[in-house]
Amino acid sequence: MSSSESKPPTPTQGDSYKGWLFKWTNYIKGYQRRWFVLNNGLLSYYRSQAEMGHTCRGTINLATANIVVEDSCSFVISNGGAQTYHLKASSEVERQRWITALELAKTKAFPSPDLSDESGSMEIQSTLRTLNGKVEDLKKSFQLERAQRIRLEEMLEQLAKQHNHLERAFRGATVLPPSHDDMDGGSKGGLSGKGDASDEDDDNEFFDAMEFITVPADPKYHRRSSSNASRLSNETSADDLSFDELSLASSPESPPPLKPELVKRRRTCIPEKPNYYLNLWSIMKNCIGKELSKIPMPVNFNEPLSMLQRLSEDLEYYELLDKAAKCSSSLEQMCYVAAFTVSSYSTTVQRTGKPFNPLLGETFELDRLPECGYRSLCEQVSHHPPAAAHHAFSEKGWTLRQEITLASKFRGKYLSIIPLGSIQCIFAKSGNHYSWKKVTTTVHNIIVGKLWIDQSGEIDVVNHKTGDRCHLKFTPYSYFSRDVPRKVTGVVTDKDGKAHYVLSGTWDEKMEFSRIMQSSKSENGAEGKQRTVYQTLKAKEIWRKNPLPEGAESMHFFSTLALTLNEPEEDVAPTDSRRRPDQRLMEEGRWDEANAEKQRLEEKQRTARREREREVVKAANTPDEADTEDAPNLHTASPPPPLLLPPVTSVHPDSYQSLWFEKVDDPTSGETMHVYKGGYWETKDGGGGWDVCPDIF
Repeated sequence: MSSSESKPPTPTQGDSYKGWLFKWTNYIKGYQRRWFVLNNGLLSYYRSQAEMGHTCRGTINLATANIVVEDSCSFVISNGGAQTYHLKASSEVERQRWITALELAKTKAFPSPDLSDESGSMEIQSTLRTLNGKVEDLKKSFQLERAQRIRLEEMLEQLAKQHNHLERAFRGATVLPPSHDDMDGGSKGGLSGKGDASDEDDDNEFFDAMEFITVPADPKYHRRSSSNASRLSNETSADDLSFDELSLASSPESPPPLKPELVKRRRTCIPEKPNYYLNLWSIMKNCIGKELSKIPMPVNFNEPLSMLQRLSEDLEYYELLDKAAKCSSSLEQMCYVAAFTVSSYSTTVQRTGKPFNPLLGETFELDRLPECGYRSLCEQVSHHPPAAAHHAFSEKGWTLRQEITLASKFRGKYLSIIPLGSIQCIFAKSGNHYSWKKVTTTVHNIIVGKLWIDQSGEIDVVNHKTGDRCHLKFTPYSYFSRDVPRKVTGVVTDKDGKAHYVLSGTWDEKMEFSRIMQSSKSENGAEGKQRTVYQTLKAKEIWRKNPLPEGAESMHFFSTLALTLNEPEEDVAPTDSRRRPDQRLMEEGRWDEANAEKQRLEEKQRTARREREREVVKAANTPDEADTEDAPNLHTASPPPPLLLPPVTSVHPDSYQSLWFEKVDDPTSGETMHVYKGGYWETKDGGGGWDVCPDIF
């Protein structure tokens, strides 16, 4: 830059202003140096001063423009339409001179009203009065139309009830004698008695799900007085109650009521997330196509939880498994297990922060035995590939275990996270053994725009004892789709493939299920595909997402459970995620210190791994052979023995063995996974002799 070009711009005659500024162009070229000219309320720019006579690259009118200062050198000019200039000056003083000149030019360019022209002012006021009158007329029309629509809906509802009653009377239906309470309702036009079909038919919903549709069941199914129908009525009526409303004290298998003083008070907030700006693209642009776990990421993109703690969040709605343990029907139990699989995704809808990658040997316990009746333990059992094992058991009679390995790829515009591994749930009373896998998580708008998360794919929940199966479909979001966003649908079938229940809802809000009474084939599917039509009873809500705590948007959108996961506890293992220093510093808002601590822990882990690999090689060689390992003779006539060859670095020989889990072949599901081998809770309850734990922090 020449000395003349480095001088700050100065005003000239005619309120014009000229000088060099840096203008943002695109993500490839970034900021480029341009010559700007401010004259008569118009800001124009050129690539150089020589272009002023023939080529103008762009002009923005300051009369309607908005000027916003971003930092000491940067500011933005936008006219609310397609024109937005992101500009940067070479110094704060130069930026302030430009801002002053722009604001002055904007004031002069804004058309002031001509006070002398009274006729024009009166005409404007008359036009405004006319417009206000038309707006009021439109409001009244909308209100009238809404009232008419409500009256029509009420009339249609009454007609539907009368139609159902006449149809039953024509078929000679036997109606139960109405109770005293229902006699009052009959005077208002309701002609059905207690338990009548019309009350259920009125609330039936029509919805599409995968390659099937549902319609209200025939009234004859509501008139059944057999034991099956009465049992179903009892089951569905119990489903209307929340778990807290169920009387557990009356059950001989239920534990006595908990004393309030035994329940620990948990925290309800964490320090607010600092507003640190960091360009994600500057880090991710060199990582396209790479594995996410191998990308060094600063804590600025993290949330103050580890992957082990995120895995434990699957127990947010443990009550669904408690209810499932009480079911006598395996098909109904399948509905609760399927709802539990969907509920685990509800905490991810606004959680765009990346959890900390656990260190090898890191653990996390979630002891909720006094409050919720369960205990949970996670351990990082492998580092390459990263794998975590999880085991939870409940006093209510269920055990949940899973092993998850995350495969992730960055594709430029989006990030795909593919969970590998299996999840299993075993119920002690019935012996039912369920297994399923997770769907793909996609993070969109990595480069430009607001980050948002979607879940897509299919899940098959299988009961290995009975052969029952639930097929769930997570519909990916589409701008052109008429379906509700985040839609989930499913069908529960027995071992013979006969459908018994339909599930429908969204993974971020709620799920409902309804009993199938009859099915048939239809040719009304999309593109002529054959669909199955299910006649169902009234849909019942089986799960609903808990509301987020107040102020969640400034606390990483954590749920009530997530806020407590990193709360310090004294009697946990020294390898517990709560004791991880970089994660604790990040939660406290000390991000620079957290980044330095994160690098220290990662280097310590790499050193420990190299030491284990060295021990493996040393154990595989005799002392005499170890002396010649560093310089093998590659020119001998006969090939050297295999033990003299240096280890292949891509294999990464490692002698690490997980402390609390062991790898076994599950005979029921036929899968190989890490299963809890015991000892952790005995060590904790015995006084916390954690000498066996490695020093990883």
